[in-house]
Formats: sequence, C-alpha cells, structure tokens
Amino acid sequence: MRAICVDDEKLIMEDILALCLTLPQIDEAKGFTRAKDALDYLEDNLIDLAILDIDMPGMNGIELAAAIKEKWPETAILFLTGYSQYAVDAFKVRASGYLLKPVTREMLAADVAYALKGKRTRPAAHILIKTFGNFDVFVDDQLVTFKTARSKELLAYLVDKQGGSVTRREAFAILWEDRLYDRGMQKQMDVVIRRLRSTLDEYGIGEIFEMKNGNMRICPEEFTCDIYEFYEGNPDAINEYRGEYMNAYSWASLTESYISWKLGH
Repeated sequence: MRAICVDDEKLIMEDILALCLTLPQIDEAKGFTRAKDALDYLEDNLIDLAILDIDMPGMNGIELAAAIKEKWPETAILFLTGYSQYAVDAFKVRASGYLLKPVTREMLAADVAYALKGKRTRPAAHILIKTFGNFDVFVDDQLVTFKTARSKELLAYLVDKQGGSVTRREAFAILWEDRLYDRGMQKQMDVVIRRLRSTLDEYGIGEIFEMKNGNMRICPEEFTCDIYEFYEGNPDAINEYRGEYMNAYSWASLTESYISWKLGH
C-alpha cells in the first residue's frame, strides 16, 4: 500500500510518516508540508491512503481531501487534527477515520487497518453494476452496450428494486410516463424485455434476470453492485459515492434522496 501524510508542521508530518513506515500494511509513504505539493505528486502517483492535517494555511485538509477524491475516488482518508469541531466536515468527504493529536502508533495502526480493510483481498467482479453517477454494467471489465435506451433503463429500474418483483405494467409506467398501457404498448413493452434478455444473453450474463408469471426481477446474488455494497456499509462503496445516483433517470431521485438521508446530508 502507498500512503501520503500532509501536515504543515514538519516535525509532526515526519513523526506520522515514521509511524506509517512501521505498519505492515504500508509499503511506501511520502510526506508533504503543503497541500499543493501533495496534489502535484498525485498527478503521477496512485495512493491508497492519505493522512491529512485539517487545519493548514491555504488549502486546508477538508479541501485537499475533496481534491484527492476527485482524482482518486477510492483513496482512504484519515484526518489528523487537534480540533474536534471539524468532525462533521470530515464526514462529508467520506473520511475513513479521524485522529486527534497527539497520535500514538496504536491509534494510527487501528485506524489504518480499518481504512484499508479489504483493499488487497476484494476480488474483481465478473459482473459489476455501477449506479453512482451514470448506470453502467461491466462484464470482466468490458462495458455492456444495450440495444436500446429503454432496455437499459428497465435493467436499471430492476437493480434499483434490489431483487423485488416488478410487473409489466409497473415497468411500463416507469419507461413511458405519459402513455396509456393499451394492447399496442403492451407489445412495445414485450419488445423491450426481449431486447434486454437478448443483450444479457449476448454477454453471457442472462442469469441476472428472472421472469416468472409475468413478473420480472434481477438476482442480486449474481453480481456486484456499488449501491448494494453501500447499503451493507462497505467503506469502499461509501467512499465512492459522490452525491449522484443513476443520473439519467428521474425516478432515481427518490433513492438518491434516501442515500443523502443515510449520510446525514
């Protein structure tokens, strides 16, 4: 694992850096006394962990954390400060930990272990569904291309339902908000379903979709999904959320509001 420590007080930065290098999870660590120097370093270097002093001149630690998350969303953040009143702001940038000075090796070791938990062992997902920002599906890192926008939206809605059953009529109301569900539109709905199944079969992932007695559902146990991991409290998924959920779909705003409520926004 690679880490950086940023503190405008050089002696404190060097002490934290020395402590980091005694921890088994950290293979490489670099220290900075200015936020700008840290950002310059990050232009060409990927890091797993950033330990940031909050109260710094110029760009403070909260602002630096936001900039780091912008470039490397999966970076774990540990805040270091002598002032507890910053805790709420620290939470807003999905910090993995919050250390009050002076820091002991035991304190640092516990927070680093929590912040980096699972980063080495988390397996790559065969089927990965991303809902934060835009909705996309990947199979072995290959982006799935859908035959129509509505077949993709249907899958997105089923993912949002977390495995719950959806009728044709309910799905129709989502895909065609102002249209009447008559015989002609029922046929259109059947076309959307067939095209979705065709796409999933084409990529060899037909097992994620199930249809019985006219009801559709996805099978959550067959794939990895960021929002499901978020609900389970996975720190990596929480850190990845940037305030946007399935941007293309208006109906997704309800879930986005729920996520914000969960985060205390």
